[in-house]
Amino acid sequence: MSFDRVARSYRLLETIAFGQSLQRARIHYFDQIPPPKRALIVGEGNGRFLCELLQTHPKIDIDCVDSSARMLELARARIYRDHFESLSQLRFIHADFLKWSPSDSYDLVVTHFFLDCFQRDVISAIVDKLSRAATFDANWLLADFAIPPSGTLSRLQAKFWLRAMYLFFRGVAGITALELVDPSPFLKAHGFAPVLQHSWRAGMLKSELWRRTEQITDRETAPGS
Repeated sequence: MSFDRVARSYRLLETIAFGQSLQRARIHYFDQIPPPKRALIVGEGNGRFLCELLQTHPKIDIDCVDSSARMLELARARIYRDHFESLSQLRFIHADFLKWSPSDSYDLVVTHFFLDCFQRDVISAIVDKLSRAATFDANWLLADFAIPPSGTLSRLQAKFWLRAMYLFFRGVAGITALELVDPSPFLKAHGFAPVLQHSWRAGMLKSELWRRTEQITDRETAPGS
């Protein structure tokens, strides 16, 4: 999976489809967390969230992992322009997260519009890997799409948009997902609990803050594993 082909046009596509709603979802709760020491951001894209995070938490060290080299180039250029003083705190890692393993511990994990690109068994593996790299008191920021829990028209509209997006991004980026999978059961199985949630676009977009409240032993596994 790589967003190289749409990297330079991604922001335009996002704005045409959703205006500023996706960015609002990304940044909605990052000022609700204690100042983090070290963050792992997976699938950051072009660096818009990264810049906002550094603006609010300028002392944070960040590992930014993305499978798209062009997205990382855009993110690095944005940081060079807007937060040059923070370059030494960042590591831009060009890697397929499924094949890359963290070597550090993080008190902040960020997966914005990333988990929705994968099928259920892969999401389970990703959450497991991220949880193992998270500290005992880590916060997890997650922005993603959702199927509204009620409202026939809203649900139909969300399903239409999601089907169209999955078809498009399967073609241009090679994502493997066929349908949207809620990652909440996997996070809960790894000791994380939902703290805050907000939605936009009649429930089609959501922003969530999760916090680790308990440690899970290796004998315990996520649902469906």
